[in-house]
Amino acid sequence: MYLDPKVSRSVKVLVVGHFAVGKTTYIGSVSEIEPLQTEEEITEASVGLDDLSETPDKTTTTVAMDFGRLTLSDDLVLYIFGTPGQERFKQMWEGLSRGALGALVLVDPERLEETFPILDLVEAFGLPYVVGVNTFDGRTHFPLSEVCEALNLSDETPVIDCDVRDQDSSMQALITLVKHLLSSLG
Repeated sequence: MYLDPKVSRSVKVLVVGHFAVGKTTYIGSVSEIEPLQTEEEITEASVGLDDLSETPDKTTTTVAMDFGRLTLSDDLVLYIFGTPGQERFKQMWEGLSRGALGALVLVDPERLEETFPILDLVEAFGLPYVVGVNTFDGRTHFPLSEVCEALNLSDETPVIDCDVRDQDSSMQALITLVKHLLSSLG
């Protein structure tokens, strides 16, 4: 990873979520550099492991991580790491979570049950987090209060709608995470 000697501080955050929730797309929408993506074709080896029933058009998947960068000021850079969403890759989380200040947990409101193992991992690593409810074309919009209740989130956990394809919406989720991290420090 290239470290700019003019930057005095860098911050690492994770973008996490279950399989096919939009993590790679999210990082692509906020990164100021061409994101590093470890996307590979979904093969027959994933049969029985990856449930494609909700995402029949998905042809690739992240097999290691995604990485992006965002300069917040002349001396502060945000490094954004996306984790793979499948259970079989969760061993990578330990390394990716080292040094991270927090996480944006992306969720699909129609597949909330797939979010519980992700929340368990984020909490096991002690990461403060914000939940971004990804909005998908043609899908029912669920009130954020219902998502909070369904996920049994504490009142202190920020939850925001987020269209990962839209840079402004994605940036707002990132701003919410940064504000949450700052408030948890003070």
